[in-house]
Amino acid sequence: MKISVPSAATLLAALAVAGCATPPTQVLDNMEPTAVNTALRRGRFELNCPDAQAALLSRELMQPASETVRFQGIQRGSFTIGISGCGQRKTYQIICPEGGDGCFSADTLGNIR
Repeated sequence: MKISVPSAATLLAALAVAGCATPPTQVLDNMEPTAVNTALRRGRFELNCPDAQAALLSRELMQPASETVRFQGIQRGSFTIGISGCGQRKTYQIICPEGGDGCFSADTLGNIR
């Protein structure tokens, strides 16, 4: 079987890009401490409870909303974190952009009281 030059070059480029990609689990593992800390700081403030504790309920890597040949969006880690303490509890949806400086509370979930 004879492979044309453009096909071989395209294949090599694809393999090079795939070899540099970070596995999703590793991306989420890197974001998790910041996400938990973001939820914990907010929860301690909102609950007025400095002893509140965090529990990771779920996490997933969200793919960019749109991608084109010229533009590739940023992957985001989505973390659902429960905060409980002082007889209260709340749930926060925390979003962390890959390669960003931090995480933020998306607050799309109704808080559990």
